[in-house]
Amino acid sequence: MSSSRIAVLLADDHSIVREGYKALLSRQPDIEIIGEADSGRLAVDLVKKLKPQVVVMDIGMPLLNGMEATRQLTAELPETKVIILSAYNDEDYLDRVLTCGAKGYILKKSSAAVLAKAIREVAKGGFFLDAEIARRRSPGKTGKDGATQKPDGITLSSREAEVLQLIAEGVANKNIADELHLSIKTVEKHRQRLMDKLHIHNTAGLTRYALVQGVIEGRTQLNSTGAA
Repeated sequence: MSSSRIAVLLADDHSIVREGYKALLSRQPDIEIIGEADSGRLAVDLVKKLKPQVVVMDIGMPLLNGMEATRQLTAELPETKVIILSAYNDEDYLDRVLTCGAKGYILKKSSAAVLAKAIREVAKGGFFLDAEIARRRSPGKTGKDGATQKPDGITLSSREAEVLQLIAEGVANKNIADELHLSIKTVEKHRQRLMDKLHIHNTAGLTRYALVQGVIEGRTQLNSTGAA
């Protein structure tokens, strides 16, 4: 990797989308794609290994969504800057993303030139918002690190957010334990804590909450294993 080029990792769960971004960005003489990830968890692992300057992160991914992956990365590796790619142009949704520490927010309908500009801006320490959102953005609003603050005022820890997503994706307790390297008993405690905190008393309710709050997207394929 040339030191004069910006090292970028692409994180999106659709291979055709990653290939498209890779083809477009590879035409930029000052940008180099050094890795790809199809889940938020893999993105976190690869960033720790490859140390890219910038991560282009899809917001809706399996195992670990883009917001939570960003929160973990910015806490552990603040030198790596994250740009979120999203279909959502709602300002409240943007606030939640920025709270996770993202340095850029680009709508998926934006051009490759806009994405390249965003990469250059955040790589040099700046902040980049898609023009459509920036026009409606209240002055002075910025993101900050910390626990996930939901619009209803409920704060989830990083681990609780991970467990919530996996439950909502239909993953059984045993598989959640394997994925997060926890005991089944610990997973059960997290599940109960989520239900108590959110005042929700079944898996279906947790899944609906995750959908409404953007923890998972509606396209996520749920299955009955989450009832464990």
